[in-house]
Amino acid sequence: MTDLASRVTAVLERSVLPSVVARGGSLRVAGVEDGVVTLEASGSPGAALPLASRAEALIRAAVPEVTRIRVIGPGGEPPPAAGGDLGDRVRRVLDAEINPTIAAHRGHVVLTGVDQGWVRVRLEGGCQGCSLAEVTLRQGIEPVLRARAPDMVGLIDVTDHGSGTHPFFSPAKR
Repeated sequence: MTDLASRVTAVLERSVLPSVVARGGSLRVAGVEDGVVTLEASGSPGAALPLASRAEALIRAAVPEVTRIRVIGPGGEPPPAAGGDLGDRVRRVLDAEINPTIAAHRGHVVLTGVDQGWVRVRLEGGCQGCSLAEVTLRQGIEPVLRARAPDMVGLIDVTDHGSGTHPFFSPAKR
């Protein structure tokens, strides 16, 4: 492990990692190249994704050589940073970064449309009707999409949560 990766790992271990582990997830430094740190999130998607922006802020403040943080799912690769229209870029982020992570909760996110920068998504599987769907959407999915597609105006959830038949966390668990 490089010195930079060791310093980033130390920041994670003393700040964000205990919260991620307590929530049933894991976060590790998968690589560091040219100031870009790749973090691999695994386990519960509600554990690491909501803390990704906090982890980035803490790491960049403590390790000034870090210029950017990427979060990937287990063994996943993030989408290319540029190229294609907004819908294509959002779809690549969902497929490469978001869906592999929320699959741990039998969840899946589908892009249903893009209109004037507004991105519409539908949550499926264990995410449909989940009592923590809004948290995952606003604190996990939306920050990742905003970081990867800065031209996104906003995110709209078009899911019919009331018809979810097997939510990962039922409304009674709220």
